[in-house]
Amino acid sequence: MHSARKPKKVGSWQAVGALVAHYRRQARLTQEQFAELASVHVDTVGSIEQGRLALQPDRAEQFDELLGTGGALAVLVAQLPVRERIVQFAQGLVDHEQEALSFLSYEVQVVPGLLQTRDYCRAVFGYRYPALGSETAEQWVNARMERQLVWQRERPPVGHFVIEESVLRRKVGSPEVMREQICQILEYTEPIHMSFQIMPEERTPHAGLGGPMVLLETPEHEHLAYLEVQSASFLVDDPNEVSGYHHKYGMLRSQALSPDESVRLLLGLLGDR
Repeated sequence: MHSARKPKKVGSWQAVGALVAHYRRQARLTQEQFAELASVHVDTVGSIEQGRLALQPDRAEQFDELLGTGGALAVLVAQLPVRERIVQFAQGLVDHEQEALSFLSYEVQVVPGLLQTRDYCRAVFGYRYPALGSETAEQWVNARMERQLVWQRERPPVGHFVIEESVLRRKVGSPEVMREQICQILEYTEPIHMSFQIMPEERTPHAGLGGPMVLLETPEHEHLAYLEVQSASFLVDDPNEVSGYHHKYGMLRSQALSPDESVRLLLGLLGDR
């Protein structure tokens, strides 16, 4: 069964925004006056109060200080779960990601989010069209970095990644950003629970021409597939469909370079930069 995840407003941020507006009015400040005090655009204040823009932790602390709220906003924001800080259409993945026993990921456009450096991630969101506001982009970057804490769990998940060679040759950001990104991928190949393979550009036949996928195993040993296109996503839990994606992923692994060959290609790319 497919579970479509479509963009929608999140109640938690509407509640946070309503509280910001309440404290602002108690301080007898208009949005314009408060924006000037906080050194932000008045539209940013309006977006936060309406729940369209998440209130980031550092901004919450600033608002608490300006409004004399005793840290209430910072405490509230800190209590929100990770999924509330994720771009809407990816929340189906994040719901399961934080507890998953394993990830199998095939990517064709960019380095997978769980492997991205902050600067590479910032560049990815910076290229987004239509353009994101700077605060929205930064909150998405922070959320993606927070998702990577899964690798620091006491018992981290097993992670396997197959990435198209073209992803690593496409310059996202500056040459320094790409170099740092490739170095980080190399670091992720070292832990025993993680593995990385590159699909050569000229490889045929190719089992993954249908697009990217993420396969997860839950703590209950259920198997799920996450598929994403543009700003829509699908979480697949039908065993027959998920089995088909696992067979496809298995074929991709056999067609890609071995882990050792992939490391040598990464080192070669570093030498070219």
